[in-house]
Amino acid sequence: MKRRQGDARLVWGTAILIALIVCALVAPALGNILGHASPTDIGDVLATRLVRPLGTDGSGTLHWLGTDAFGRDVLGRLWLGARISLGVGVVGASLAGVLGIALGLIAAWRGGPTDRIILAISDALLAIPRLVLLLVVATLWGPGLITVVVILALTGWMSVARLVRADVLGVRTLPYVEAAEAIGVPTRNLLFRHILPNALGSARVAITLGIGNAMLLESGLSFLGLGVQPPTPSWGNMISGGRDWLLIAPWIALSPGVALILTVVACTLIGDALTSRADARATSQRPAAAT
Repeated sequence: MKRRQGDARLVWGTAILIALIVCALVAPALGNILGHASPTDIGDVLATRLVRPLGTDGSGTLHWLGTDAFGRDVLGRLWLGARISLGVGVVGASLAGVLGIALGLIAAWRGGPTDRIILAISDALLAIPRLVLLLVVATLWGPGLITVVVILALTGWMSVARLVRADVLGVRTLPYVEAAEAIGVPTRNLLFRHILPNALGSARVAITLGIGNAMLLESGLSFLGLGVQPPTPSWGNMISGGRDWLLIAPWIALSPGVALILTVVACTLIGDALTSRADARATSQRPAAAT
């Protein structure tokens, strides 16, 4: 029963993510082919502004999700912003994961002062609320897309490093690792062929969940004006741009908000499914290891 639930969560989460990615890649290009106005261009504001969802503007153009205060199509901006928000989330979480895996592996393998230093840095960064750290660094470096990605990578590696360190320490005590060391397998092959592939289960889950977390943080920075800057759309600055129109035109902020919620839920479903699979695999292997 648990296996079926995990598979269902994995299927639903993957399906939602794939649908969002396909729409983000195809929809803007399809709009250009059909001759729709660019979601970043401002045309005849008086004729196109604040059109309701499924309404038409002064020129008779249908807008599925309406238009914003500058007459720009919300659906077009939503999918164009999806490229930025999804890209920032995936790249930021992936870079943080790679950094965390490397540091966790070094800490577990080297031990001693190296291990203590990496753990001390990790503890110090974990003690600081991540959003506060992001705000400080973004303010010092200046807002921008590259700044957001770098900040997400530098502030998101700690949990991955601690998980990888713990898994590497566990794998290192297994008999096949001791046998490989006894026959003189080179350290590089031992680490990257025997230890690391078997110590990434928890890291995969953390990175998957980190994508949704990174997207939320990017949206928060963009909402505060310290992330992706207009006219480039991201879901965060779209929500920020629509907050002044919540009573008159709620669809401006509601559309990117719902898209962000769906993405985070999809990442959470995938992460929970991977966690269930890892737990089931560990449970099935436990009796064999005991014998």
